[in-house]
Amino acid sequence: MKMEEVANEDGLAVPPKQLPFMRLGLEKLDTFHDEVVDLEATLADVVKLGGQDAEKKASRLIKQLRAFEPSITMIGQIKSGKTSLVNAMVGRPDLLPADVNPWTSVVTSLHLNAPLPDDAPTATFQFFSQGEWDHLVENGGRIGELSERAGADDELEKVRLQIAEMREKTKQRLGRKFELLLGQKHNYAELSDELVQRYVCMGDDFEDMEEEDQQGQFADITKSADLYLSADKIPMPLCLRDTPGVNDTFMMREQITINALRDSRICVVVLSAHQALSSMDMGLIRLISNVKAREVVIFVNRIDELSNPGEQVPEIRDSILQTLADNNGPENPQVIFGSAYWANIALSEDLDDIVADSAEAMFNWAEAALSAETAGMGTQELVWHLSGVPELYRALSERIAEGPGAEILAASRKRALNLVGGVRASNAVVSMRLDGDTVDVMSADKLSAHLHELEAESLKTLDERLDIAFQQFGSRVDQSHKRFLDRALESLLQHLETNGEEEIWQYSPDGLRMLLRTSYQVMRRNVTAACQEVYGTAAGDLANTYRSAFGVDVENFTIAAPAAPEVPAPVSLGQTIALDLQTSWWKGWWKRRKGYRAFASGFYDLIEAETAPIVDELKVRQADDIRARAQTELREFHAEQRAILEDISSKSEIAIDDLEDIFGITAQQERDELFDYIFEELSDGEPVLAVGMDK
Repeated sequence: MKMEEVANEDGLAVPPKQLPFMRLGLEKLDTFHDEVVDLEATLADVVKLGGQDAEKKASRLIKQLRAFEPSITMIGQIKSGKTSLVNAMVGRPDLLPADVNPWTSVVTSLHLNAPLPDDAPTATFQFFSQGEWDHLVENGGRIGELSERAGADDELEKVRLQIAEMREKTKQRLGRKFELLLGQKHNYAELSDELVQRYVCMGDDFEDMEEEDQQGQFADITKSADLYLSADKIPMPLCLRDTPGVNDTFMMREQITINALRDSRICVVVLSAHQALSSMDMGLIRLISNVKAREVVIFVNRIDELSNPGEQVPEIRDSILQTLADNNGPENPQVIFGSAYWANIALSEDLDDIVADSAEAMFNWAEAALSAETAGMGTQELVWHLSGVPELYRALSERIAEGPGAEILAASRKRALNLVGGVRASNAVVSMRLDGDTVDVMSADKLSAHLHELEAESLKTLDERLDIAFQQFGSRVDQSHKRFLDRALESLLQHLETNGEEEIWQYSPDGLRMLLRTSYQVMRRNVTAACQEVYGTAAGDLANTYRSAFGVDVENFTIAAPAAPEVPAPVSLGQTIALDLQTSWWKGWWKRRKGYRAFASGFYDLIEAETAPIVDELKVRQADDIRARAQTELREFHAEQRAILEDISSKSEIAIDDLEDIFGITAQQERDELFDYIFEELSDGEPVLAVGMDK
């Protein structure tokens, strides 16, 4: 089912029919979606209690819930069928070009069911900036930097020639507008097959393109593509990121894939059943070694090309797990076997198109993989089941529901509890005034000044606590870095003493990565503890403010503190450095050195220059990002509480005659019963908040 076969008269892509069996494996997401709907219903009750002001806050919270879009980054071997798998997962077999040999390094993000304004584009393509392009074409990217540091003039010249050729062909194709396009973004209201071909893919035959042929027109300067699609069988928004392979001439793809991994909590590693994992995939193993094992799923694709998958699959599984264990990969990752080809055949509704060898492999796999749960499935559904896509979605659904999904639900419930607590306090102020009681309320100016003082103090304390955590982290990282360099140098000198200069020496940098990873884990715990302490203190101070400002009895009243933000994985540790490579330039570097002193000083400078960017990434960029997240969470918490408290303050100034209509529900008893119900719904095992008033 090609996109052009489902295009309308304007040539725009029309979403293909989503088949019922595409819901297989999504049960956990269905449950999560039901919990979101229940929370939205509870927030609707808050609106009944709090009126217009509560409605604004509840609507904002509902909007954030609906916009929750967990992302899944797909990485893997080149030619593993990763793009075909992504196409199958979204039910559009020919959406993204597959089985080509692109020059490009495009990260394609498929945003499924994302809520968009009416005038928002459904396709956005971002080009490399001038600086990014210059880094590639002038320095040769990472390979160019590495070769230059190593003094590998021949290797560097080859890289420069290849890049010059690429740049010249790009300029010839794009003409004068080439320089103007860099750093720009192209938006489109409608997605079409032609757009994807033009921006995302440049196949093997790009040199033979006719002048009017638009395929790949912008592909080699396109950095990312964001496509917004509907997928009605998936019950919530979801983002699938299709990344380039991790090995390429200039290491551009590796860096871009690392950046994509930073933005995702879940990673799918796609392997080919014929390749499994080997020493050629060390870059892949290094990347996933720095992601939590629970958040890595391995999908072994192309089992349709095996002669006897029933017998070969267990052998391949054992080989993968052993390779990961031997190379410090993630422990006990979930490994799923399947075939994107079978999945796309199932979606095509024409099973007769399957090639004979693949059909034979499917029957063989069916004997080994089918169980009682598949009894009663139709043929298409059975093929879909055997493809492994439902099992992959089941694994992803569990990780979303138990990880980022559970976190956003918990955070939203806390914020809703705080909103309800504020509404209840506001209700109490109004009730006391209606009863004729005198309410001694802090002036609006004094309240505002007090709240800003609390925020400034908590932000100052947070920065101080984070300074300590990051300083300790930086010291530990620097010590680990120096210790690694000293040990490596000592190993080099011992090698020279024992074997002389003729035998080439190798040294693994995995020890450095392990030391840095351990330091990062300690920092993560310290940052989380610091945030929890500061956030908790801020919540306590705000709870006390209710009493001092409005006479609220705080004996049984608390404000729920926000959760500490998730500290992202240190994926930059997976970056390839000189010691990872077993290429000719390393031999050349070795042969150009004469004498122990030349080896020692040259090696130390080379490896220090190679590893310093990774160390700086962790100490500076990553630390700054973590600090910014922690500060943002605290500021938003204070802003929400300030809005609630100022709302209560305003209620104390409303004329008595206008108070009767302050809430959608005016009967005091009914309000109290609804408050109790809402607290029970939102608390989910946490202590119920109770607000009383001093009279």
